[in-house]
Amino acid sequence: MTLKTITAEELFKKMKSQEEVVLVDVRAEDKYNDFHIEGPTVESIHIPKTEIFKLEDHREELISSMPTDKEVIITCTTGNSATKCANILANRACDVVLLEGGITAWKEYLNSIE
Repeated sequence: MTLKTITAEELFKKMKSQEEVVLVDVRAEDKYNDFHIEGPTVESIHIPKTEIFKLEDHREELISSMPTDKEVIITCTTGNSATKCANILANRACDVVLLEGGITAWKEYLNSIE
């Protein structure tokens, strides 16, 4: 199964055009609290990757805070953990999209347009 992906630029354009975006950030809580993608049309949800990894072992059916009725963009620091999380969630019929390059790519993109 091929994961859908979105670039930082594509995400920025969605946000700029006032599209509603659901972002699930799987980084550690301190990193999330330090910085996460925000905006007037962004619903930012923090679910540590370890919680999603538990799904792989079938210990949980699905995480209650995980929206199942809309597209969800998954991110982490560079995209590696988010890729694993996105695959696990996709196998549970979640509509997931991976932010290419994660928060690192997002910050680099913001710096490039300032």
